[in-house]
Amino acid sequence: MKTIDLRSDTVTRPTQAMRDVMARAEVGDDVFGDDPTVNALQEKTAALVGMEAAIFLPSGTQSNLCALMAHCGRGDEYIVGQNAHTYKYEGGGAAVLGSIQPQPIENASDGTIPLEKIRAAVKPDDAHFAVTRLIALENTIGGMVIPQAYVAEVAQFARASNLALHLDGARLFNAVVKSGKTAEELCAPFDSVSVCLSKGLGAPAGSVLCGTKVLIGRAHRIRKMLGGGMRQAGIIAAAGIHALDHHVARLAEDHANAKALADGLNEVASLKVTMPQTNIVLVDVPSAEVRALQTHLAAARVIAIVGPRTRLVTHLDVTREDLMRVVELFRQFFAKRG
Repeated sequence: MKTIDLRSDTVTRPTQAMRDVMARAEVGDDVFGDDPTVNALQEKTAALVGMEAAIFLPSGTQSNLCALMAHCGRGDEYIVGQNAHTYKYEGGGAAVLGSIQPQPIENASDGTIPLEKIRAAVKPDDAHFAVTRLIALENTIGGMVIPQAYVAEVAQFARASNLALHLDGARLFNAVVKSGKTAEELCAPFDSVSVCLSKGLGAPAGSVLCGTKVLIGRAHRIRKMLGGGMRQAGIIAAAGIHALDHHVARLAEDHANAKALADGLNEVASLKVTMPQTNIVLVDVPSAEVRALQTHLAAARVIAIVGPRTRLVTHLDVTREDLMRVVELFRQFFAKRG
């Protein structure tokens, strides 16, 4: 029986075609800047998002951290959503390693940070306060696409306030496919953007940070300090190029599969399902049933992190047939409990 892993779109495995291009990749020493495949990936990604330069990093966490540290100095502050990955899920790196103070603000239900709350959070020019330098947004966030009109408003405020604007675009191309806009259009208001290759795009590892030549120059020094130089990294950069060339349009399939999964689960009376915009399905599970449901799914080789608020993520290793099997397992479980 096939194992179905719905924990995240990070669990994808390289396709055979991706493995083939990795095996053939031309490599050099990326720390010295002479790995041709890494250079090609950086140039390609920067062009896709409409920015001057880019740098390849091992992970999205390090990519975001390099961005924050390139924008902010010790004792500076960045404004960020309470649920944002850069604040909540990256080990406090900005504070611990960058000495950057986060100013978290509760996200609205659509994933945005209310502009009036951003405006109120910017510190006055007073020695009592950290200096606000940066606003960080995320797209998609919780599977939701941030409205571009909202981004434009935040960008206008940032420019007027002499603040930089960073995008954690870990699932940027899910937003591209859902919105119908290009990556360049979505990223145009930002000073920097981090693009993850190892989520829905299916590469085994790696993220690309894009921005101005000056910013990426600073990020290069920070990457070295953080231990992110990977030498013959063209082997995995080749996977990133393949992903950008072949795995973007197919994200629509993941979105459709997530909708089919949500529709099926929505027929189970004990569940409350949030209809997905992209590839993330959120399911409210009765607390008393969490442990037993986890065991029930695991016995059928379905891997999921079950909790009162369960997140199920579709990706290229999961088919529509797989998801209908998952729906049936949920139905069987709650039919026996009812």
